[in-house]
Order: sequence, then structure tokens, then C-alpha cells
Amino acid sequence: MHVVIMGCGRVGSSLARSLVERGHTIGIIDQDPKAFRRLGPDFDETTVRGVGFDREVLAKAGIGRADAFVSVSSGDNSNIIAARVARENYGVPKVIARIYDPQRATVYERLGIPTVATVRWTADRLLRHLVPDGQEALWRDPTATLSMVEVLCDEGWYGTALAVLEHATGHRVAYINRFGRAALPTASTVLQDGDQVFMLVADGDEAGIKRIAGAAPQGVS
Repeated sequence: MHVVIMGCGRVGSSLARSLVERGHTIGIIDQDPKAFRRLGPDFDETTVRGVGFDREVLAKAGIGRADAFVSVSSGDNSNIIAARVARENYGVPKVIARIYDPQRATVYERLGIPTVATVRWTADRLLRHLVPDGQEALWRDPTATLSMVEVLCDEGWYGTALAVLEHATGHRVAYINRFGRAALPTASTVLQDGDQVFMLVADGDEAGIKRIAGAAPQGVS
């Protein structure tokens, strides 16, 4: 996977190093060339000085072959503009923007761009968006028989009650994150586009649950 990152601050640089460690390629953009020092002397991926919505800058960072784009600069407006350019002009499949003002989350979600709030979310959280497979459980009980994991749902589940997903997987939804806010599901809660679903799973069942949720629902309404 090739990922273009705008912003080489603490989050951007940490995310870049984590992705490289997992074998992915990176193009990282920042207006301050000194920011690239955070990447360390052994970082040999592409670094580009400039703004993340400039066409020439994006081209140098490899936007034409990008599988994902992440904007984590220090400005909300720059982040959302860059994210929209990546999504709308270049058709990048995965686009994520970090925000400082959580009140804007609803607006960005309506544009089809997942957002993460600076205070509550880190490079590790962004990494789960980009590379969900192989991530550690968010929580595990002391006996290691129960854990909480994020489950990515196929878009076919949108508009379906979470109770139906629970029935299909045989496991409980612990909570969902909607518009940057955690919420406890009720019997009538319906899955929406952009929701993040976190489920409690028994040891050994995680792969099966993710397989069911990650495919279009069968025989449910």
C-alpha cells in the first residue's frame, strides 16, 4: 500500500514510521523541511516540501498511485481541503482527516471523509483505519478469553439494526463511534455510513466475526 501523508508532526511522523515498518511505502508532505527530522536518519521514503493540496507537491508524493491519503497538519481548513482534493480529484480510496474542532466532524462526515479528533485519537488510531488486519485488541480481559476489537462492516450493513449484526455474528456490539463521539447502542440503533463498530469477542472468534461483518449481509433485512 502507498500512503500519502500531509503533515510531519508527531502524529504524521509516527504514522509514517509505523507504516514503513509494516512494509508499506510513504510520501510525506510538510511545509517545514525541518519537520522531516522527526522521521529519523534511516527513513528513506519520499519527503516533499509544500502544501498537501498543491498538484505538483501531490504528484511528487505519489498521489497518482496512492491507496490512502491522511491529512494531519496543524490546520483544520488545510486538512479538509487536502482531503477533498485527494478524494475528489484523484479518487484515492481511503482518505482520513484529523481535526482540532470536533464540532466540524458532522460536516466532514457528510462529505464522506472520516475524521479523527486530535485529543482522543493518535497515530495508532489512524493506523487501525489504514491497516485494520493484524492490529492488537483494544482491550483484553485478564484471562485472555474475551477482547474488544474494531470490526469493519461492509456497506451492505448500512441501514441495518446493530441487533441484526449481533445475531449474525453471535457477539455483542460494545459501542460505536459516530461523528467522533462514542455511543452505546440500543435495540433500535441502525448502522450508518462512517460508523466505527467495536465488538466484544470470544477468544478464537475474531476472524469469523470480521469475515461475516466484512461481507454483504445474507438473508437479513
